[in-house]
Amino acid sequence: MLRSLEIRDVLIIDRLELALGPGLNVLTGETGAGKSILLDALGFVLGWRGRAELVRQGATQGEVTAVFDLPRRHAARVVLAEAGIEVEDELILRRVNASDGRKTAWVNDRRVSGEVLRDLSDHLVELHGQHDDRGLLNPRGHRALLDAFAGLNLAALRGAWVRQRETRSELAAAEESLARAAAEVDFLRHAVAELDRLNPEPGEDAALDARRRMMQGAGRIRDDVAKALTALSDDGAEGRMRDALRWLDGAADKAEGRLETAMSALNRALIELGEAQAGVEGALEALDFDPGELERTEERLFAIRALARKHGVPADDLGGFAEGLRARLSAIDGGAAGLARLQKAVTEAEADYAVEAKRITAERRAAALSLDAAMAAELAPLKMERAVFATEVAGGEPGPEGVDAVTFTVATNPGAPSGPLNRIASGGELSRFLLALKVCLTGDNPGLTLIFDEIDRGVGGATADAVGRRLQALAHGAQVLVVTHSPQVAAFGAHHWRVEKRVTGDQTLSTVTALPPSERVEEIARMLAGDTVTEAARAAARALLAG
Repeated sequence: MLRSLEIRDVLIIDRLELALGPGLNVLTGETGAGKSILLDALGFVLGWRGRAELVRQGATQGEVTAVFDLPRRHAARVVLAEAGIEVEDELILRRVNASDGRKTAWVNDRRVSGEVLRDLSDHLVELHGQHDDRGLLNPRGHRALLDAFAGLNLAALRGAWVRQRETRSELAAAEESLARAAAEVDFLRHAVAELDRLNPEPGEDAALDARRRMMQGAGRIRDDVAKALTALSDDGAEGRMRDALRWLDGAADKAEGRLETAMSALNRALIELGEAQAGVEGALEALDFDPGELERTEERLFAIRALARKHGVPADDLGGFAEGLRARLSAIDGGAAGLARLQKAVTEAEADYAVEAKRITAERRAAALSLDAAMAAELAPLKMERAVFATEVAGGEPGPEGVDAVTFTVATNPGAPSGPLNRIASGGELSRFLLALKVCLTGDNPGLTLIFDEIDRGVGGATADAVGRRLQALAHGAQVLVVTHSPQVAAFGAHHWRVEKRVTGDQTLSTVTALPPSERVEEIARMLAGDTVTEAARAAARALLAG
């Protein structure tokens, strides 16, 4: 609720403090007294686009401050949270217009942009009148208004839309992945067959390389090892040592023990010589290889290394790389079945969405008929019984809110073509259409301050009385501010202010005065009688105030 509005040095207002209350607040005054300036000032602090220059002549800057009561669950708190602004139960908006045109705004002493003000204003104030392009006249909001009127729960429809979108995304990703894989299927099959034929094992590259190097070196050392074996054999050292031992053994009996040490050493040497001979024989056997084995070893080693270079992986990782290729082939081979499952999921999700969208469309069409009937009942007392209000529910782009486009249309006379509210209705008709529509949709935006700018334009008598009664009903449990020239409408106000323009010296200033009950009689009598207020006018004013 708008609690107060303070204006300093704006147009013809030098300083003004306006304390508003709940219920119906009415502003009255002569034409040109400055009522529209109040709305301009309020629009300025809310960030609305309006007059370029608002600074009063001779002042350095103009300033407007608006204070709102903000309940705990008010929708404006979401905007404040996104802007990083903490707020308790009071919201203070302040905006300054310097004489050089610069505009600066604050929310609870936190500097903000005009965009933040406009976002907040969507949840704080709603203006209805012939220049309204933010509220009921905006076709983009008509579907949400109809849904609120019908009390529709769109949770199931939104959930179905999300599932449809997600399954479509999964299917598209799977199709793209399968297409990429299918483009290289020939390469995959060839690579897997090549790797399967070679079947490399971890560590095999190092083992083959060592075996190859050993066989390459064997040819160079084998002759020397064979010569060493010959030198150690019976034809060499072993035979000569055995001859020496035999000769010494024949002489030992006559040597009186002098040869025993030598003979023992020779026996030990023969044992060591035998071990050396066995070792050389083993080495010679190891160096004895089939030349074809070297060729086969080199061929396999080179084949493993060529595949490793071809696929850009270490030789020891070729086995794991082959497993990866086999998995990709398996995915391609099983891709058709996977796509079929995803396609089925998409079909089911689309069917679920279509069912929900169809249900919501049916509920919207039924609600549209109810809204049209409610509007017909509201328009008749407003002297617009010949006008036809119609809620059109047509096909639109599918989305989380369904497949419907909703537009409020009117035809002001029987047989006349229908069209959008703001293009068909005149100023006075438009105001009454908007009032009737707002009465029918009451409660759709709790917490808003509703402003009606000269909603009684072009009406009087019983019609003006009907307008006043509907404004009063709309203000129950809410706050409504109406600028009016109608005494019938003004009489229904819970709070009444008179706007006056005064000339002092060479200055023209606008003032706003809160009217107590006695002065309300005089103001309404003035509205009834004009410049000369008669007792009859006062009596009529009292009758209006008495209801």
